[in-house]
Amino acid sequence: MTVPIVPSAADAAAGADAAGDEFWVEPGAVPAPAEPEVAEAVARDAREFGVYARTGGWAFALKVARSVRPGGQPAGETPKISAQRFAELAGCSAERVMRYYKAWDKAADDGLVPHFEILVPGQEIDLPDSDAWLSYYSPRSSASSERGTAIAAAAEAEGIRPTKALEVAENPTALRAAILADPATARTARAALLDRLKEDPALQAELARDVVRTDELKKAVAGESRVADRIGYVRQIAENGQVRTPAGQTIDAPADLRAEAERHLSLLDELDESEEAGQWAAEAYDTVKELVARTVESDPELRRQERRTKFYSSLQRATRVFEELTLDDADDLDDLYEDDMLQRLEELQTAINSCIATLRKAAPAR
Repeated sequence: MTVPIVPSAADAAAGADAAGDEFWVEPGAVPAPAEPEVAEAVARDAREFGVYARTGGWAFALKVARSVRPGGQPAGETPKISAQRFAELAGCSAERVMRYYKAWDKAADDGLVPHFEILVPGQEIDLPDSDAWLSYYSPRSSASSERGTAIAAAAEAEGIRPTKALEVAENPTALRAAILADPATARTARAALLDRLKEDPALQAELARDVVRTDELKKAVAGESRVADRIGYVRQIAENGQVRTPAGQTIDAPADLRAEAERHLSLLDELDESEEAGQWAAEAYDTVKELVARTVESDPELRRQERRTKFYSSLQRATRVFEELTLDDADDLDDLYEDDMLQRLEELQTAINSCIATLRKAAPAR
C-alpha cells in the first residue's frame, strides 16, 4: 500500500518562495471565480432599474419637467417643447404627459423639487423617495370583465391594497354616502366613471339618457361644448398651423398667430380638471379671432377673397332655403294663400333683381 507524502510547513513555505506568493493558497481555501464582464446594455438597465426602485415615478417626471416648457412660455425662448410634442415623441398621450407634469408642479409648490423654469434639458438632480410619489401623482385605470380580478388589478395600479378596493365594492351604500357628502370623493368617482365609460357602451347610453332628461345637465353640456369648440379652434391653429376665417376660408396661420395660439393652448393644458376652463378658453378664442381678423384685413387679396367667400356662402344658404319653398304638394292654394306671402315674394324678387343688376355692372367685358 502506498502512503501519500504530506509536505511539512517548511517545505510548503519554501515552495511558495520559489513559485511566487501569488500561487500560495491557504490550506482549505477555494479561490473565488472571476466575475464575468457585464455588457453595457445590461449594466445600464440595472442602473436605471435601481434609480426607479429608489425614486419611483419621479425619474420619469424629471424627464417631463426638464423637457416640457411651462405654460405661457413662447417656443423661441427655450429649447423645451410643448407637452403635445413631447407626447408625440414618446409615443403616448398628451394627457399622460400632463399627469406627470402636474405631479411635478404640485411637488415644486411644496418645495420638494425645483420649479420647471430652473431645470434645463438633460439636467440631473437628486430625486425624492418613491414613497412620496403617490401623494402627488394621480393615475387612471379602467375596469376589466372579471369583477374581483379587475378590482384587484385596478387597486394595484393605483398603489393601494386590493382588499381596500374590494371592501368598497362590497358596500356600494357606503360609497354613495361618501360621494354625496364629500366633494373630493365625488370628483374621484367622476374621474373613475369617465374612465369606465370608454369601455362600457351600455353605461354610455344610460348616462346620455340621464343628461337629455335633465335640463340643468343639458345646459351644462351645451356650455362645455362651446368651451371645447373654442379650445379646438385654438388647438387647430397651434398644432396644424391652419385657421378658418369668419367667412369659412382655411388659410395658413402666420407665425405670430400660431405662436400666440400655442401660448394660450399651453396655459389651457396646464389647468387642473377641477379648474374652470371657460374664462381661459374665451380669452384664448377672442384673442386668436382678433388676430385672424387683423390678418385678413392686412392682406388686400385675402380681404377680397374673404368678401367673395362670405357673399357666395350667403347666396348658397339663400338658394337652399328658397328651393324648399314649393307649391307642388299644395292641393288647395286657397287654403295656403296669404296676402303677406305674395308681398314678401315680390319684395324678394325686387331684391334679387337689384343684386343681379349690380353684379352685371361689375362683370368684366367680354
